[in-house]
Amino acid sequence: MENNIQVPEKGFYYHYKHDPNGPINNYAYEVVGLGQHSELHDNPAGVMVIYRPLYEAYVYKQGKWFDVRPRDMFVENVTKGDKTFPRFSKITDPSVITELEKIRERMYTG
Repeated sequence: MENNIQVPEKGFYYHYKHDPNGPINNYAYEVVGLGQHSELHDNPAGVMVIYRPLYEAYVYKQGKWFDVRPRDMFVENVTKGDKTFPRFSKITDPSVITELEKIRERMYTG
């Protein structure tokens, strides 16, 4: 892969649909790593972000599955109306991260 490709770090992210006035974990996700589409080796379009929801979502109810999204889509900006913003934003607040870690433990290790 090319060295100038933006790669999301492991950690916690909010999707642009996150409501800051709602629960701390609404539209919160944990990026756990990257994967490569088996038919697109050495092609940046084949890089997938592997992540999981930290709220009661379809994939969680179906057996604690992971979500997979093309890296380009994960890191792109979204325009809604006259505003443009990242599709996913990394969470850096230590107190929010601590709370999301507790939620992750309840959801995925129980």
